[in-house]
Amino acid sequence: MSEKKPVIVYGASGYTGRLVCEYLREYNIPFIAAGRSAEKLNGAMKANVAGIETADYEVVEVPHTVAALTELFNGASVVLNTVGPFAKFGGEVVQACWASRCHYTDTTGEQDWLITLEQEWGAKFANAGLLLAPGIAQMYTTGEIAAQLCLETPGLDTLDIAVFWGGSPTIASTATILVNAAMAKAYYLEQNKYVEHQPDAGLYSLAIPGQHELALALPWGGTSHPVWFKRDPRVANVKVLGGVFNRGLMQAVPQIVAAALDATKDMKPDERYAALAQTAAGVMNSMPPRENPRVNKSMDSVYASGPLGRAHCVINGNSNYKQTGLMQAYAAAHLLQQPPKRVGFASGCQAFGHHELLGQLRSFGLVSKPILTVHD
Repeated sequence: MSEKKPVIVYGASGYTGRLVCEYLREYNIPFIAAGRSAEKLNGAMKANVAGIETADYEVVEVPHTVAALTELFNGASVVLNTVGPFAKFGGEVVQACWASRCHYTDTTGEQDWLITLEQEWGAKFANAGLLLAPGIAQMYTTGEIAAQLCLETPGLDTLDIAVFWGGSPTIASTATILVNAAMAKAYYLEQNKYVEHQPDAGLYSLAIPGQHELALALPWGGTSHPVWFKRDPRVANVKVLGGVFNRGLMQAVPQIVAAALDATKDMKPDERYAALAQTAAGVMNSMPPRENPRVNKSMDSVYASGPLGRAHCVINGNSNYKQTGLMQAYAAAHLLQQPPKRVGFASGCQAFGHHELLGQLRSFGLVSKPILTVHD
């Protein structure tokens, strides 16, 4: 290789990884597109990354081992990881980032992975002045921006968060949903303590802004928000529900998950993971088409409350995977120019600022101006 590029996108041939590369190009950031197959990486870059011919990048095939990843990361500054399920594949990447002194981000919403990262790696990264920022993605960060806007009103301590999007999950997201449902618990935050969601509660009906029909929602593994806000002294309670606008698809999700769990309940962990991955491939085995902003809409709604105050923030947007790609690329751009606002374990807003992230999303035409209503 020539002089080491400062940013590495690990899992660059996947749907989200391609979009991260596309936005790194727009920020004029040189990068390495890394993964286990050079053939897939080259194909993805040339066929799926708009404007790639003007990007400063190279493709590197690398085995998924700590030693090989550490060698690749040495000399770089930031690793943007899109290889999930992260609870299964993330450990080697984090360890290699630590060994090579690179900042780490990913796109996860797996609560068990976030809790593990905070407990096992948060202090190590903080002491080294490095950022450990999992969950920078539309499904988590855009809603966090809305929550942070509400919390600018003092005296609010409870967050009721709803996240919705149009379209269907990618191959990797489908596998993560099944694996996470089978092998991890989902928590919400109540008086600053984790409380488990009722596993068999089924679908929730929500009245969401912008439509008359009730929407169907699930806890989606609890999401990242309860973990992030557990470290925020302003907040005591956080509950998150989310789903897709497609009602038929939402009605099918609990049935698919329940059938997969029942069929694999007596298997050993590795066998169960393989079976769940096979089931996920049967549900979604091809890359979704490039997002259409008229179809792939997003809606993040946060009600914040306290003893004597209320605030409500809605952020409407489009192209949730593009939002993820953009925020990952902006994270790299920020980290290459100045330290994050917080080192160690931190969310996107805690590391880069919610107004800053909102500004990037708006400047690229991916979200509208937030609708913030305050009663105090």
